[in-house]
Amino acid sequence: MKKSKFRKITAIQNALESYRRFDYDYIPFGDDWTMPDGNYRYRQRGLNRLATGFWRTVMAAFGPILIKLVYGAKVVGKENLNALGKSGAICVSNHFNYLDTLFVRAACGHYRSFHTMGPFNNKKGFGGHVIRHGGMLPFSANTAAMKNLLHEMDRLLKKGKIVNFYAEQAMWLNYQKPRPMKDGAFHYAIKYGVPVLPVFCTFERTERGKAHKLRIRVLPALYADESLPRPKKTADLKNRAEQAWKTCYESAYGIPLEYLPCKKKSG
Repeated sequence: MKKSKFRKITAIQNALESYRRFDYDYIPFGDDWTMPDGNYRYRQRGLNRLATGFWRTVMAAFGPILIKLVYGAKVVGKENLNALGKSGAICVSNHFNYLDTLFVRAACGHYRSFHTMGPFNNKKGFGGHVIRHGGMLPFSANTAAMKNLLHEMDRLLKKGKIVNFYAEQAMWLNYQKPRPMKDGAFHYAIKYGVPVLPVFCTFERTERGKAHKLRIRVLPALYADESLPRPKKTADLKNRAEQAWKTCYESAYGIPLEYLPCKKKSG
């Protein structure tokens, strides 16, 4: 990344952090995408399954090589994934890179993991074809599409798959700190009766902003406190996941988690 671009991105992120706009997407979506409708195929059938098998195999074969060469990536904490056994799970991972689905695949399994994304990831053309067959589960403003998405999510979790959420919502390029999460991932974990698997990536950064020595950290799974009422159950599960990320961040970098002074006016 060029120094000028790195400085610009850092300035944007610092401003957003100062005003606690952690969920703001500062990277333009473009217009080369379509909103999934009731006909969107969340589950590939027939000949489309061949394309899905092909692209998932390509990602499984070359993804680990790519992230190893580019970032020196290594998965830490595989024992926490193994502890899940064959149970399905909702994964929550920090969102900081265009390739971070490959990071989650490396941690959770290329054939086991699926990835919820914003509707603007349903791209047109060849790139959209690849990510759709690679396990993308895009959200939608269309009611019928969302019904199909939730049905497919339920089916996958019952089969022992792991459905990843970028619970911070927006991607902040190369941002190291954990950001607050949205409720959705935890709502669905409780709805479908599965644990939450936190994954937090840490990396060192050169003066030019290039990420290297990436560590993809699989943290212990979290289970809902069944003694709590549903609203408090969601909040408790989210709070524990955020604390797990915070502890991981502070341990990896050897510094306390601190944000820039808040400029947001109270009220």
